[in-house]
Amino acid sequence: MHGLHLTADLRGCPLPLAVMTEPVALRARCMAAVAAAGLQAVGELFHRFTPSPDAPLTAPVGITGVVLLAESHLAVHTWPEMAAVTIDVYVCNMGTDNSARAHLLMKTLIENFAPASVERHALQRGAVTQERAPA
Repeated sequence: MHGLHLTADLRGCPLPLAVMTEPVALRARCMAAVAAAGLQAVGELFHRFTPSPDAPLTAPVGITGVVLLAESHLAVHTWPEMAAVTIDVYVCNMGTDNSARAHLLMKTLIENFAPASVERHALQRGAVTQERAPA
């Protein structure tokens, strides 16, 4: 279970972008980015949410998209009402170090949303550590 988990919180994403509200557009960008990064998609689901009952009929609604990778997963969540997006990229590094591929995938996806600001985090997961016995 050794791997790299990257997250990004994007703010100030332009609302006219189709990737913010159109599942077909988000799917196309995600699948192209996965392929360009040299990762292997094995499944996917893209879901548009319905507007809340008190929202205007023309209010934009968000999307959640998930791509299952042979190497682990990609998840994208859009909030057009807040001009925000969150992205998670997790790759396993068991037989091959996929870290560079994960960084390329994240970079490409961030560029697709043209955010005004980005907060990024990286977490090494499953690193083997020695635990100390209680004294």
